[in-house]
Amino acid sequence: MGYLKYTQYVYILFAVFFTYDGIVKLNEGDESYPFYFVIAGMAIFMFFFRRRFLNRHNDRNKKQ
Repeated sequence: MGYLKYTQYVYILFAVFFTYDGIVKLNEGDESYPFYFVIAGMAIFMFFFRRRFLNRHNDRNKKQ
């Protein structure tokens, strides 16, 4: 379970990448830019969801 501490940060990297790509597409006039911002928002949501899940799991292990 040690790797779960670090995999949550991959979602932040995805969010940064898709936000950057969305801004580039917006400046180019491409019509698909909202898709990139939606994916970035989902990545941020998954970061906080995984973080909360990991904290809950760690708290459960501390009680035992």
